[in-house]
Amino acid sequence: MPRLDDVPLEVDRRQMLIAGSVGLVASIIPFARAATTDEVDAAIRELIGTATPRDGGIALQVPETAENGAVVPVTVVVDSPMTAEQHVCAIHLVATKNPTPGIASFRLTPASGKARVSMRIRLAEKQTLLVFAEHSDGAVNRAAAEIKVSVGGCLT
Repeated sequence: MPRLDDVPLEVDRRQMLIAGSVGLVASIIPFARAATTDEVDAAIRELIGTATPRDGGIALQVPETAENGAVVPVTVVVDSPMTAEQHVCAIHLVATKNPTPGIASFRLTPASGKARVSMRIRLAEKQTLLVFAEHSDGAVNRAAAEIKVSVGGCLT
């Protein structure tokens, strides 16, 4: 019987069947790797630069518990008149424990009419969802929500 150490990293179907008796099949499926705090901070800085976000001005609609982390509904509404002089330029979502923290970025213009986006996102495990809204005057608002996840939706 082959030992797990003897199985090459690249395996074909036959090798996987042979090695399956020592547990290789389970180890081929990648486990979710949570982002580190440094990775989350770097993702935020990449999105909003050196701006200091302030709390408030964002309504975040998310479930308290997501039964399936692969399809978590999220709606973000930012308080803004959406005029040429004062509007939301971008909305960014960051997940603190996903393998890749940056989930989505939306670019908006006054023609958008409302600073509102809805989507379904993937979450690996219980974590905090951070939302940042960049305004045309350079201000950045933020909101956060803790979401429990029954079954994780990320496998990388």
